[in-house]
Amino acid sequence: MATDRRGFLAGAAALGAGACLTTRHAQSQESKVPRRGNPIAISSYSYWRYNASTKLPIEDCIDLAAEAGFDGFEVLHVQMQDESNAYLQKLKRRAFVNGMDLCGFSTHQGFVSPDPDVRRKNIEHTRHCIDLAHELGIPTMRVNTGRWGTTKSFDELMENKGIEPRLEGHTDEEGFKWVIDSFEQLVPHAEKRGVLMGLENHWGLGRTAEGVLKIVNAVDSPWLQVTLDTGNFLENQYEQFEQLAPKAVFVQAKTYYGGGKWYTLDIDYDRIAKLLRAAGYRGYVSLEFEGKADYETAIPQSLERLRKAFAPA
Repeated sequence: MATDRRGFLAGAAALGAGACLTTRHAQSQESKVPRRGNPIAISSYSYWRYNASTKLPIEDCIDLAAEAGFDGFEVLHVQMQDESNAYLQKLKRRAFVNGMDLCGFSTHQGFVSPDPDVRRKNIEHTRHCIDLAHELGIPTMRVNTGRWGTTKSFDELMENKGIEPRLEGHTDEEGFKWVIDSFEQLVPHAEKRGVLMGLENHWGLGRTAEGVLKIVNAVDSPWLQVTLDTGNFLENQYEQFEQLAPKAVFVQAKTYYGGGKWYTLDIDYDRIAKLLRAAGYRGYVSLEFEGKADYETAIPQSLERLRKAFAPA
């Protein structure tokens, strides 16, 4: 009997060791599984581009995006026709039945103003947008610094590569303080609603990677990170992409088929994909088509280009 018991224990130990080896082998095999590619989304902006003739309802844009084969959809706030709960739930349902994620919400605000009332109104506007994103089930929202506003025409601002004079009597350091203070007030609400703010390298004080990081690092919150736009660095673009990549939570990818509306950039998406992979970015890449070509042909071309660049490594 004792011999049988010893034999049983020895056999059990061998089985246990075999199970451990099997587990370690499975873990080893798992580590060799190829990294998945980034999901590709599209912004409703791609169907509009601020052209009066192409301002399609967002629900129509969702249908078109699904037909084209995108994985997710980004809502541009100013393109929304309504903010009622019924409208928000209609958009959410439209995306769901099309098998698409509502993955991003793109908003506008400006905190670069010496007037506390202007900043307060923009803080309240941003809180409201956070609430809209929450009701839509969208986990991340693009935010901006705003700009001095001394260049009245956006076309002129683009001609000047996004550079404009400071407001007379004020400094960039003052501007950064206003922006940082504003986001510090917004972070608790973003956390409460579960909406991650991504500060975009847009115009104004967010025109450079240095400016974006100055704000994000000063606020120092997991609820304010970076939305990286591939079309908004007009010089040293790849060096600046690399600076922002570690803090990116959402990527907007510009294409310019037919020539850009304001300018055209030659963007090496293979290089950008490599930079993002090196930084460990696994999130969405959202198309912002900004060319003059017909979107019916340019958007499928853009999707093919992004799919190829951001495919599994």
